[in-house]
Amino acid sequence: MDWFFIVLSASVIWIASLCKILHISYFPTKGQYFNIGDTLHKKAVSLVIAHPDDESMFFTPTINYLTSRGHNIYILCLSTGNADGMGKIRTDELYKACSMLKVPLKQVVVLDHSELQDGFGKVWNHTLIAKIVEDNIRSHGIDTVITFDSYGVSGHCNHRDIHFGIRKVLLDSQQNSFEAWELDSSSVLRKYSGPVDIWLSIFMAWCLPRRKSFCLLNEHPFMSFQAMAQHASQWVW
Repeated sequence: MDWFFIVLSASVIWIASLCKILHISYFPTKGQYFNIGDTLHKKAVSLVIAHPDDESMFFTPTINYLTSRGHNIYILCLSTGNADGMGKIRTDELYKACSMLKVPLKQVVVLDHSELQDGFGKVWNHTLIAKIVEDNIRSHGIDTVITFDSYGVSGHCNHRDIHFGIRKVLLDSQQNSFEAWELDSSSVLRKYSGPVDIWLSIFMAWCLPRRKSFCLLNEHPFMSFQAMAQHASQWVW
């Protein structure tokens, strides 16, 4: 078992800092979105990720926060993570992790598109990503999309391509009834600071009043660790 991944998952599960993509945009702002969760205001949220384990390694504070407030979570994973020939194993691990995170398996989609294969240096087509995301929004009545920012948290090119694909949807399509939010990338020091980063994230959100952002505190960190533990194939050097 790789202690690097144990430390990483233990440090990033505490808080998620989400910022609105295209802060000056044409789309209506639901200012209280993340605080509304009753049956009359339940929202359909699509988390768009690149590989199985992204949901557990980077987004569990977001998933736990939204599910605990009654929002309906969909996960769209654009590849099986087959860079090392373990796509089937990693897909199964994703479903197990989603069970831990209380995301209905019927709302989890994993694609295996020939042009969207896992790997550093493999550039994904932004137009193709935009079409897939737009179809997902339309078919599920998605209100909000959550994904990576332009750095992709870890810097992985597949993460970054998803960000630019979703920006393309916002800029080019007629789907103007949804909002898109990005997970704010932070420095290595902050990534490994665990709960200490809670206060810094809140402070930085206060310092950027023009940038619409939310800091989501994870109320179930042990659940997040359990979800990451389902990705046993990735706990290697």
